[in-house]
Amino acid sequence: MENSTSPIVLVNADADAVFEQVFKSHFKRLHAYACTIVKDEDTAEEVVQNIFCKLWEKKEQLQSLQSVSAYLYRAVYNESLNYLKHEKVKASYQSFAVKSMSEADENAGKGRIVELEERVAQAMSELPEQCRTIFHMSRFEDMKYREIADKMGLSIKTVENQMGKALKLMRIKLADFLPILWVILLNM
Repeated sequence: MENSTSPIVLVNADADAVFEQVFKSHFKRLHAYACTIVKDEDTAEEVVQNIFCKLWEKKEQLQSLQSVSAYLYRAVYNESLNYLKHEKVKASYQSFAVKSMSEADENAGKGRIVELEERVAQAMSELPEQCRTIFHMSRFEDMKYREIADKMGLSIKTVENQMGKALKLMRIKLADFLPILWVILLNM
């Protein structure tokens, strides 16, 4: 059995057994140590397993190691810090990506709204005058059909017919904008 302060000797006929002994005698304490740094048991387990994989890969270079325990704790410490730095970089990138995408979406949305406003103005200009006036009063001045009828000296039935005609023509002219119109109307 190996003392944790004696040099590590993994390059011999019984390297597997020595490595297994080092793993069994240090894993739990290294895992607990990594947990105090990374604050997550699964991540801590991954950190410690990575260290043991690296230890196995470097077994030929580790013959002169004076303290297995000191080496392993330092390696876990460094691996844990590298993990935390990597997570911080990932979080920064994700924040940047989300901000960039929302700005791009916002700019695209503003462009679509400007285009929609232009298309609405164009479609309204193509409506017959009385139809356009009734539509404008109803949709942009929030007037009720009764108020429009009284103001224009028309029957309510005429206002309803003109609004039906206006809505039908606007739907045709703005068909490709219906999805964005629904979003705008739902958010009002």
